[in-house]
Amino acid sequence: MGVLCFARRALTSSGCLGVYARKHTGRYLCVTFFSGVAPPAGTRVNKYSLDARSTPGQFVCYHLPHRTLLKIQGQDTSPFLQGIITNDMGLLEEAGLRAMYSHMLNVQGRTLYDIMLYSLKEAGAGHGVFVECDSTMKDSLLRHLKVYKIRRKVDINPCPKLSVWAVLPQRNNPAQEASKPELSSPEKALVWEEDPRTQEMGWRLVLDNQTDPLHIIPLCQKGDTAEYHRHRYAIGLPEGVKDLPPGVALPLESNLVYMQGISFSKGCYIGQELTARTHHTGVVRKRLMPVRLSSPVQDLEEGAALQTQSGKPAGKHRAGVGELGLSLIRMAHAKEVLTLKSSDDSTVTLEASVPGWWPKDVKTN
Repeated sequence: MGVLCFARRALTSSGCLGVYARKHTGRYLCVTFFSGVAPPAGTRVNKYSLDARSTPGQFVCYHLPHRTLLKIQGQDTSPFLQGIITNDMGLLEEAGLRAMYSHMLNVQGRTLYDIMLYSLKEAGAGHGVFVECDSTMKDSLLRHLKVYKIRRKVDINPCPKLSVWAVLPQRNNPAQEASKPELSSPEKALVWEEDPRTQEMGWRLVLDNQTDPLHIIPLCQKGDTAEYHRHRYAIGLPEGVKDLPPGVALPLESNLVYMQGISFSKGCYIGQELTARTHHTGVVRKRLMPVRLSSPVQDLEEGAALQTQSGKPAGKHRAGVGELGLSLIRMAHAKEVLTLKSSDDSTVTLEASVPGWWPKDVKTN
């Protein structure tokens, strides 16, 4: 499986079998070639959007204290990051694209950090990006960056005075695509970009801690961060160390391709060897998928085993909230009802679904 990005004008038609074109962002189309294992026929497709509410406002702002920012700035920013992230820094140098998703891997090709990169827009910033990461991994990420900095001309600093927000639309009609809200004071937004992973995650907003997003986004209200996580789990989108345990998660099993987070043409980077080999074999036997449990389970062991009704190993549960969660599931068993043992030794059943934002070829093959 591989992904190629073309300028929109350059892609006029496709007569190739097994090709799926989807909107990436800006003026790019990503064309994904699928040759790997697809979910079995009959696998359920999950299409979820935030429930419409009776409260006023067309948009909901969610504060994300579990995400924090680092600033990397200097003339060597792009070549420095190019060698340690899965995506291509060259994309951020193209006009119209200012946000990008990526992972940083260890030498064995397993995910260490899931990050988002945003081009700096402040005056005189020159070469530089904000890097959004899991708050609990900030110090670890700083050490990781400094190990590979060597003689690169870059400055790396945490940004404790900035806060990360997610802005999602409230839709009465889930099929209706919401347009990006206009800011009343755009100069106060250090980042205001479409979430690069999928349009179902709305927009990312970075503000000074003293700035209230309700003051700059008309028709907006604040939401509970727990609802943001419920939305993520319902649509099957991983974020942070619980969903992507460092040194354990594999990027292709974590659907990094579907989240526009990897380049297969950029050249060498740390952890590339295993990732490239898996890609070229075209076989991904397990995938992180959204699941719905028959009843909420508290205090599950990390990596709790999943089984089929006949007792065959079917994968591992990662994380969740309430009855929603993410599990790493063997695709051969993705359409079956699976079982999970809780800490009190009771058995819970769960069913997986194929997210609506995954490529259509994956859902129908």
